[in-house]
Amino acid sequence: MAPVNKGEVTLGKIQYHLRLKPGDVGKYVLLPGDPARSDRVAKYLEEPQLMAHNREYRTFTGYYKGIKVSVTSTGIGCPSAAIAVEELANIGAEVFIRIGSSAALQPGIALGDLLISCGSMKNEGTSRFYVPDVFPAVPDIEFTSTLIATARRLQSELDFGLHVGICASDDSFYGETPEWIEKLSRLGVINVEMESSAIFTVAYLRRCKAASICAVSGNLVTGEVIYETENKRLVEGWEKEIKVVLEAIYAYERQRQTQP
Repeated sequence: MAPVNKGEVTLGKIQYHLRLKPGDVGKYVLLPGDPARSDRVAKYLEEPQLMAHNREYRTFTGYYKGIKVSVTSTGIGCPSAAIAVEELANIGAEVFIRIGSSAALQPGIALGDLLISCGSMKNEGTSRFYVPDVFPAVPDIEFTSTLIATARRLQSELDFGLHVGICASDDSFYGETPEWIEKLSRLGVINVEMESSAIFTVAYLRRCKAASICAVSGNLVTGEVIYETENKRLVEGWEKEIKVVLEAIYAYERQRQTQP
């Protein structure tokens, strides 16, 4: 008898959590946290089909300018996000782009602005199952460069503030004390969220690519937060980040096709 290798026994088969199989998803997969935001992405795709909805994982697949693109919600936190990346990679996905909500940690960042991560501080436990603490959690440089360039190109047209820097991925939404928030801000961290570091880590180990763009839900250092009513600027930010990512996918795919 030998211990079960979960990666091997699930490779290329219908996935345990996502309930997806090879062929169900495209090479590019957008990863929102909220299942409802999968529907937001689907409306921008041609011929979108709901492929599966199990637990927190809601998946649509369609086409954007001829490119097969999928969206799978991950739920909240690194454990469920890591499962999504593992199972999507098992069935052929190659590029993962987190499209999230995030709280800003620096003055001058407004609600609805967009934040692109160039690295993530691993304040979570999931990555420790994969790599030592000293192993960095970083996105793919090539795709992230295309994402930044696309965001800058569309910034005036879509009207959003854009910030690029290091984010923090925390394990506890309510465990973030004022002292902890101040510490992160002093370090120059521009935002805090709950999934990017695991997505970066797992994608890298699976020889895939990952990136992250988030819309600002609030600012924890200026006190500009909305918890009880609809956050209209955040909703607008979601729509803008989806447009940016889909155009970045198109630009990146064209670049790859023209490379010798």
